[in-house]
Amino acid sequence: MRGLKKELPFSEKELNNLLKSVQTPFYLYDEKGIRNRIKTLKDAFSWADFKEFFAVKATPNPNILKITKEEGCGVDCSSMAELVAAEKSGFVNNEILFTSNDTPLQEYEKALSLNAILNLDDVSHIDLLKEKYKLPDLVSIRYNPGGDFGNEIIGNLKESKFGVPKKDLINGFARLKDYGVKRFGLHAMLISNELNPQNIIKVAQFLFETAVEVNKKLVIDFEFINLGGGFGIPYKPEETELDIYYISRQIKKLYENVLLENGLKPPKIYMEHGRYITGPNGYLITKVLHIKESYKKYAGIDANSANLLRPAMYKAYHHITVLNKNSDEKTELYDVVGSLCENNDKLATDRLLPELKRGDVLVFHDVGAHGYSMGYNYNGKLRSAEYLFTKDRAFKMIRRAETLDDYFATFDF
Repeated sequence: MRGLKKELPFSEKELNNLLKSVQTPFYLYDEKGIRNRIKTLKDAFSWADFKEFFAVKATPNPNILKITKEEGCGVDCSSMAELVAAEKSGFVNNEILFTSNDTPLQEYEKALSLNAILNLDDVSHIDLLKEKYKLPDLVSIRYNPGGDFGNEIIGNLKESKFGVPKKDLINGFARLKDYGVKRFGLHAMLISNELNPQNIIKVAQFLFETAVEVNKKLVIDFEFINLGGGFGIPYKPEETELDIYYISRQIKKLYENVLLENGLKPPKIYMEHGRYITGPNGYLITKVLHIKESYKKYAGIDANSANLLRPAMYKAYHHITVLNKNSDEKTELYDVVGSLCENNDKLATDRLLPELKRGDVLVFHDVGAHGYSMGYNYNGKLRSAEYLFTKDRAFKMIRRAETLDDYFATFDF
């Protein structure tokens, strides 16, 4: 929509100075913005014994992970590489939550060696873990209530591969109790990028009511209830930012009326956001290489879907700022495309932008989560560099760009 824009944390002059010495495309993260999002989240839920476990999958860069650690977060890991990244970034013991699916045994072994919290996606893994290793004192299970609740990214929960139905959840906790486990957690991740606060509140209600039911049947208390992540961000300028203080107040009422009124010991509240923290604080900087006139007008850029997959995968919208141009300049309708040999290599479709020329710099907003991390090497495209815009307003490289030597390193010619 013409006239609507998003602000940048750095000035055009600062970015132009960086571009004199840096090759596009590259990712750029705002340190101050990341820290502020964490502080806001912690403040909103300060009524609870609360901890945020940053979802490593969103932005798996050790420099970003260290920022989250300095702000008091744990980490949510789902693979061997993420566990190792957490370990190398200084996270220890119950600062690490391991939630994975179809999990290889060596990944469980690594998680146990780190004394991480295990959050099981399949109760059939309980006996396997007992047979191969010693079950830890604290175990959580991921719940899937089924039904038609879900959103565009997660989808219909009956079609979701994640979590277990209620009967398996109860049987799983019963088996853990029989095997001597003393401490329990309950988890669900039912929504993603959700901007409707009522759906977020509904997730808490699902989990709190389920915790009461399990408590009554098995006489167990929960050390924590993990509400998952799922807080959405306004990708489009006309969308409204979530009021997480309102969400928190409603969840607090449910906490008191459902859990405490039914006699449960007060559980800790965990969350595992990635997008909410780093999403709005990441930018993809790219240059226009060509303008192609065909049945449509195409702006060919030096980034592509290997750099930013979300538009091709989800038809996701990312706002674009054209550097050094005003919104009142002449506009044209463009498909903004990359150079991959795929027709869905479109980072924006039918986008009204100031008239573009070769060399123009485009800034894609809100790519700080699931942007770089979903990248790949199709067509032999190389992964870009990542930079941090520090709280002191300096630009720091936190990952160099890949080279052809990197790409060919695993081949045997």
